[in-house]
This record gives sequence, structure tokens and C-alpha cells, in this order.
Amino acid sequence: MNKNTEHNFWHQRTVFVTGANGLLGPWLIKELLAQQAHVIALIRDSVPDSLFFTQALDKQVTVVYGDLLDEALLLRVLNEFDVDTVFHLGAQAIVGYANRSPISTFQSNIQGTWNLLEACRRSPWVKRIVVASSDKAYGMHETLPYTEEAPLQGRYPYDVSKSCADLIAQSYAHSYKLPVCVTRCGNFFGGGDLHFNRIVPGTIKSINAGQRPIIRSNGLFVRDYIYVKDVVCAYMTLAQEMLDKHLVGQCFNFSTDQPFTVIEMVDAIIELMQAQHLKPIIQNMASNEIPAQHLSSEKARMLLSWQPAYGVRKGLEETITWYQQYFGVSYEKDLDRRSLLQ
Repeated sequence: MNKNTEHNFWHQRTVFVTGANGLLGPWLIKELLAQQAHVIALIRDSVPDSLFFTQALDKQVTVVYGDLLDEALLLRVLNEFDVDTVFHLGAQAIVGYANRSPISTFQSNIQGTWNLLEACRRSPWVKRIVVASSDKAYGMHETLPYTEEAPLQGRYPYDVSKSCADLIAQSYAHSYKLPVCVTRCGNFFGGGDLHFNRIVPGTIKSINAGQRPIIRSNGLFVRDYIYVKDVVCAYMTLAQEMLDKHLVGQCFNFSTDQPFTVIEMVDAIIELMQAQHLKPIIQNMASNEIPAQHLSSEKARMLLSWQPAYGVRKGLEETITWYQQYFGVSYEKDLDRRSLLQ
């Protein structure tokens, strides 16, 4: 059993979560609340369909509306609420958008990170900070899987933004002894991801509608995929283990250690949804993408005693069930709207 299942650590602890209405944020907040933490959630945009609102998490936490670019706001929140732990999840996370709008991506992911870390440096209360980086921070390497010692050499806009934010976090740890650790994961998947241009929710949506799923790339890109509940466990385990000061400033890969090609991932979803008649459409149109990248999580397993409890297949089963329920509700709502209009 992972230590983060013990409720005593998080009981009454004040936790600040940025990017609270993204994919990971709501799942992390749900677990923190289950373990009786006090949660302060930073929201930039109110997205009614996000899990944060549809599951009424906004009614259970303190919500702060604001932007990571507002350093004064961040410092006020940390000091007014005596924040003990920070999970920095807030980022512009869509690769296609980063390619189209690099400046806003750099501002959100790089400046937003240094603003938060500077605010933490000036707060006397913060005891631990977990900064979410990405496998994209490594850029492209011939040697796979990536270990934490691999250099960070992002080249494309999103990758560069994560490389920079990652290095800035390490700089604050080593220069100012700020209690920071960095996480690097592959592609998250799980219920609540409404960015249907991503491979998992997009494939499930297509199959649920009886349509052939679309693969924008050639389908041969190799990636890590990790279920959102496994990520929540990883982040909370790392935060707890930061009581060991030797871990401060270190970076950790979290992975299932089972990479998939895009086609393999789509085929797994097709099999689980019993839709073998719906062959994927391969567009071969992706750009600014690294052909192969995946992680070794040996360090996390050795130092944190962490390992994924769900894995890809069980995670996909739960994710498919979530979306089938979601689309069922959405379909019923559409029918209600149509009947009102008639």
C-alpha cells in the first residue's frame, strides 16, 4: 500500500493546486478532499463542462480566479491561506496550440512557473512544491527509455516550454533551497478530458458514435500513456516523501514502463469497445512531433516505492466507461433541447 493512502498526512493540511480544472487537477483534488485536506484551487477560466464544476468540486474548495502571470495574486494566496503544499499543474498543455501560439505558451508555462516559485520563495509557510514537467522536456534522444539523467533539450514550442520550466524549478531548489521536486510523465488519459483532439478521448468519442477513429500522425509514434489515477498517486506519494530532505531538487519519471505506438493504443480501445469493424483512418499529417519517447520509472520505484496500481488496460476500461456515461448524458441533453425547439 502506498503511503498516500494513509489519511493522517493530508488531514487538515492546506494545499494549493494550480490548473485545477484541467485533466489532472480535479482527480487530484478529489483524492485530497477524501483525505481531508483543505484545498485552494487556482482557476483561470471557468469551463462549465470540466470535472471541477460538473462534480461540484468548486463547492468543496476555496476557489481563486486568476492567472499564473499575476505574481502578486499568487503571493497573496500563499500567505493569506498559510499554504503548506503546492501542486503546480497549471500549464498550456495542447501541443497543437503551442505550435500556433508559442508566445502565450511560453508565458503560461515558463513565466507562470517562475512567478509561482518566486511567490513560494517569499512565503514562510510553503513546505513542499511539486512541479509538473513532462517527458516532452527531454526533447529527442536516441537512447530510450529516458532516465532522469538525460539532458533537457526540447526543440518545439511546447517541449521548450517544459524544458525551461523544469530547469527553472531545479534552479530554485539548488539556488534558494526551495523545497521543490519535479515530475515527468508521458501522456495522461482518463475521464474528464474534453480535448477530443487527443488520441484516447477522440478515439472513444468516434467509436461511441459509430465512426472510424482518426489518427492524425502515421500511427507509429511511440509514447508512454498513464492513467490519471496512477498519476494522482504518484504526485501525492512524492509530496509525502519530500519529508526526506535529500529528495528536494530531484526529478522523477512516472511511467508504466510499457510504451505503445499510437496504432497500438487505438487498437486497444477498439478491442475493449468491441468495435473491430471500425478501422482507424490514418491521416499522416502530424508536425513538430518526436517519433519515439518513453520513460524509465525505476528511480520512482526504488526511492518512492511507487508503482502504477491501474496500468493502461484497467485505466482504459474505466476511462471508456466514464465516456460512455458522459456521452449518454450528453445525448439525452441534446434530445431534450431538440424537443424544446420543436
